[in-house]
Amino acid sequence: MSRIGRTPIAIPAGVEVTLGENNHVTVKGPKGTVERTLNPHMTLELENGHLLVKRPNDEQEMRAMHGLTRALLHDMVVGVSEGFSKTLEIQGIGYRAAKEGNNLVMNLGFSHQVIVPEIEGITIEVPDANHVVIKGIDKQKVGQFAADTRKKRPPEPYKGKGIRYQGEVVRIKEGKTGAK
Repeated sequence: MSRIGRTPIAIPAGVEVTLGENNHVTVKGPKGTVERTLNPHMTLELENGHLLVKRPNDEQEMRAMHGLTRALLHDMVVGVSEGFSKTLEIQGIGYRAAKEGNNLVMNLGFSHQVIVPEIEGITIEVPDANHVVIKGIDKQKVGQFAADTRKKRPPEPYKGKGIRYQGEVVRIKEGKTGAK
């Protein structure tokens, strides 16, 4: 059995899980509602405030889907109860970010400002000019939005200037050696 797949998902107080046909799951909580249709071969059971995922057989595909299904359900429950966030750091002289309305406006060394609009289900916070916090209830959307924002100016390998995830270590290359 999959260690991840067989672990029950505890449903916290204030979170409501509804199992529909064809494994359509709706999770409602204090932060919002998330819906997803999961693999129809998996069996989902709701008992004593815990959600269990069971697989029909031990084929390789079913074993892989077992852990995935459980992880997706767990992320849905955590998302509506606590939410997810990613923090981006902007490093470089003159590089900064600001929030104007629903847009993230960044100066990244280009001749123009880079404007990234908020999408549905995502909120952007700018606590200071060099940090951007992306929050939401859908883990996949938060991660994808953070990756797309980072792609506007990824860290370069010589000085490390650009947008990076908080805690990301960028290996700095040695520059050119002078003539001998």
